Amino acid sequence: MIDDELRARLESLGGLDAGPGSLAGVVVIDVTRVVAGPYCSMILADLGATVIKVEHPDDPDYTRTFPPMLERDGADAFSGFFAQYNRNKLGVTLNLRHPEGKVALERLVAQADVLVENFRPGTMDRLGLGHERLREVNPRLVYAALSGYGQSGPYRGRPAYDNSAQATGGLWSMNGPAGGPPTRVGTIIGDLAASLYGVIGVLAAVRHAERTGEGQLVDVSQQDSVLTLTENAVVSYTTEGIVPEPLGNQHPFVRPYELFACQDGFVFFGGYTDKFWKISCEIFGAPGEFDDNPDLQKMGTRFDDVVYAERVKPMVERWFASRTKAELEALAGDLVPLSAVKDIAEVVADPQIAARDMVVDAEYAGYGSLRTFGSPVKLDRTPPRARGIAPDTGEHTAAIFRDLLGYTPEEIDELRAAGTI
Repeated sequence: MIDDELRARLESLGGLDAGPGSLAGVVVIDVTRVVAGPYCSMILADLGATVIKVEHPDDPDYTRTFPPMLERDGADAFSGFFAQYNRNKLGVTLNLRHPEGKVALERLVAQADVLVENFRPGTMDRLGLGHERLREVNPRLVYAALSGYGQSGPYRGRPAYDNSAQATGGLWSMNGPAGGPPTRVGTIIGDLAASLYGVIGVLAAVRHAERTGEGQLVDVSQQDSVLTLTENAVVSYTTEGIVPEPLGNQHPFVRPYELFACQDGFVFFGGYTDKFWKISCEIFGAPGEFDDNPDLQKMGTRFDDVVYAERVKPMVERWFASRTKAELEALAGDLVPLSAVKDIAEVVADPQIAARDMVVDAEYAGYGSLRTFGSPVKLDRTPPRARGIAPDTGEHTAAIFRDLLGYTPEEIDELRAAGTI
């Protein structure tokens, strides 16, 4: 860990507030690209860690070219996609294939608590910078490796994207319209899940290192991460031999718990407990509708297939069809699980999102303000900071090499002339 004075000096380079974050003083070396690794290290940065993003001088993170792009006169465009996953970081450039580049990374690691990488397993070893080597440099280093299939097993060397994890982790096979083909989840959930598990692993390993002085490898696979998102699929198969198939908007065993159309869109309704079903019937049902229908008064999970399909679902559809999303939420949203299905424009304008500070603004000089999602982790003593900006390629190279690593200006010039930085 670095001291407060050096931390403040480094973070001032990126316009960051070196306040009392939960991870204040923890130094993270980020040699990742795209999403899974950058998002993991960004969460650590939001929580107060000093994160130094390392990019190749001639081949930086290629999400710098991903849309949407921020434009300004006389300057290169800046990717909003890149900015969203790399806020609160300092940026250096370093060629890890160059001998002096390897030396420089080892000098960074010697000062660090955590290194995060998301290369295919074996890549860092081939560079001479794998976990075993870096543990020699810094025995307390937490080395987090995020990959498609993990550091062990027959698939470890396979290339992988998010869709690879959705396919091999079981999620793709379960998602989609009932009776139709499997459909990928509409976001990069394999990347994002691996990021979150990566953060959990890093935090646990940092705690262990603080107590013992012993670092360790944090090995997180996208396939593993996706498998844990399949709810009851594993136990359904291992206990009853059931292989889940796409169910559309229905739940495997509770009802009503799905999407229903209304006048101006759709709502989710989950009135499947005794309590919520009774309240829903009182709000929406016609007087006396259930007096002669005791089978409709049971908890939703006890509706058999025929009763639900022929009587209950059509009744709920009638309840909602003539009302708008806003009307339905006003009638029942505070009493039962009934939520409007909102598009992103509606979500960004949502008062609950605003109250939770979940859309935040960051000012990019010359480009204007960029609005991105905030941090869902709320801490009352050391709140995450989610408004720092992402660095330009190599923006802080000279300052970090000088202030953290002790290079002289002449040595920095030599590294730059050699293409090392």
